[in-house]
Amino acid sequence: MRKDDFNIMSDVKIIEELKAQLLCIIGEFFRLLTKGSNIAQEAVLECISGAIIILYLLADKLGYSHTAVDESMKTKLKLGIIEEDYIEKEGRNLSKLYNHLKER
Repeated sequence: MRKDDFNIMSDVKIIEELKAQLLCIIGEFFRLLTKGSNIAQEAVLECISGAIIILYLLADKLGYSHTAVDESMKTKLKLGIIEEDYIEKEGRNLSKLYNHLKER
């Protein structure tokens, strides 16, 4: 086998591992939310930040730069703001996230 074949196989294995980790984190996140108000805020934050990290890593392995992901998110957020998405109407959450990304 060529060296490139090993890299492709390694990338596929990493992508599959990241997908499995993402599913586990989302499952844990939902499990924590079913516990109601007694949940550990730190555990929820760990799930959210872990999922975001995994998604950035997956994007990279699939050939997308972190900047491309950020720009795509900004575009989607702008569209939601312009179209006055329900979430935007209720608390301007899309605007807050858009401004956060813009400031990075």
